Amino acid sequence: MKSVGTTWLLVLAGQLSICGMTTDAAKAAGATALSRPLVGDHSQAPSAPPKEGKKADELRTSPPASPKKDESADPQDPTVYRIGVEDDLQISVWKEPDLSTTVVVRPDGKITMPLLNDISVVGLQTSELQALLTEKLKPYVNEPQVTVIVRGIKSRKVFVFGQVARIGAYPLVGSKTVLELLAEAGGLGPFAKKGSIYILREIDHKKVQIPFNYNDALKGKNPKESMELHPGDVVVVP
Repeated sequence: MKSVGTTWLLVLAGQLSICGMTTDAAKAAGATALSRPLVGDHSQAPSAPPKEGKKADELRTSPPASPKKDESADPQDPTVYRIGVEDDLQISVWKEPDLSTTVVVRPDGKITMPLLNDISVVGLQTSELQALLTEKLKPYVNEPQVTVIVRGIKSRKVFVFGQVARIGAYPLVGSKTVLELLAEAGGLGPFAKKGSIYILREIDHKKVQIPFNYNDALKGKNPKESMELHPGDVVVVP
């Protein structure tokens, strides 16, 4: 009986030893598993966001560009055409033949349009007249589209008086200098005072005398603004 009891005691001790080793191994494996991050575990600290490029940073910090202002043309600029008395205009309204017409600017500076009656147009550019007519036609036409074509320019004139071969009015269709006008008028007379010629020009509703020296102009010494004529200029040759 002693040998049997001793045997059972030895077997039981071996099992306990095996169980203890298994328990220790399980604890070690569990610790190792806990030390590894789980797949899809969002408890980890988020990674830093990628740095934005230089262009994105500039777009964020730079103020938005302001739209360009639409500047009106200088009323004293002789190269800018403005509607004047006696000018011949063709006004077309798309898909509205009854509203399309050809008109001549009257001495009072007005034209007559169907539905709109009298409209003041002197001093306007063609684009400005188109915008004006478009706005006035909106109560009568759905989305009106207006085109203004200049068929004939008779309002742009310059004048020459005094000691020249042919005094009078001359058309100013494009740009023209005082020398060109004097040549068109047949040149200076034999008694003309070349150093006393002047241009009579209206500036801010006042008549202003601009000196013009013929000899200096021939040598290219006269300023360009005194050389180029404006509509309505009067060249006086004493």
